Amino acid sequence: MHGILNIHKPLTWTSRDVVNRVNKFVRPAKVGHAGTLDPLATGVLICCVGSGTRLIEYVQNMPKRYLGQFELGKTSDTEDLEGTITEIADAPQILADQLAAVLPEFVGQIQQRPSAFSAIKVDGKRAYDLARQGEAVELPTREVLIYEINLRSFEYPRFEIDVLCGGGTYMRALGRDIGERLGSGAMMTGLSRTAIGEFRLEDALPLEELSEEAIAAHLAPLAPAASLLPQITLTEQEVNEMRYARGIRPEMENAEPEVAALDDQGRLIAILTRRADHSWKPVKNFVFTLE
Repeated sequence: MHGILNIHKPLTWTSRDVVNRVNKFVRPAKVGHAGTLDPLATGVLICCVGSGTRLIEYVQNMPKRYLGQFELGKTSDTEDLEGTITEIADAPQILADQLAAVLPEFVGQIQQRPSAFSAIKVDGKRAYDLARQGEAVELPTREVLIYEINLRSFEYPRFEIDVLCGGGTYMRALGRDIGERLGSGAMMTGLSRTAIGEFRLEDALPLEELSEEAIAAHLAPLAPAASLLPQITLTEQEVNEMRYARGIRPEMENAEPEVAALDDQGRLIAILTRRADHSWKPVKNFVFTLE
């Protein structure tokens, strides 16, 4: 069993909990998830099954869309409801126009400091483990890409935003920074991931409906996981060359370091990279999943 499974993660479940549940139905195939969702968050969680686990990095790089709910006038050490909450004394009462006016400042390539309660590793340990042990964790800022932010609703002190962003963006940190920019403070009260690339929430399989039959019906092929890469269609002879990991098309010019090679039925055969002899050879080979 090989493919990409779009699961609707429910509230309070960890991403690992979901993977363990899927694994019960697909053993001995391996399962991994692409893009962690906190227990407080719901929505699209992509589980890669079998050879699909070799494509996790490509799914993680896909644009993601979130609906985030936040509350102004409060902060939290975890930047959400799970932490120690502090009310900001004399916090200004922000108007919808004020909030809408600052949102464009957070669109584009921006510097973001991840939450201390994130899964980022510090000296081999997860930041959230160190933070929960009382250690001071100050993670360096890093560049993230936010394509768009739209204000969906506002009723002070609560607001909801729709965000399309690149991988590695922390919605809790975004809310924190918006609150700081307004001089008010803010913490996240809810989060739903509504899409990863072409995988949409409306198409996600609810966890409570999980079964062998449901997984078989919802398991997407491998090709969508590589949709961000340039794509080429292999001839029947070139598909056979992939069985022996041979190089093809030394004359093919492409500025990208990798291309997705499909057969004439649109099935992912391999991820190819250019080698020193100028031929394109498989760095990840999926031809044997067709057998």
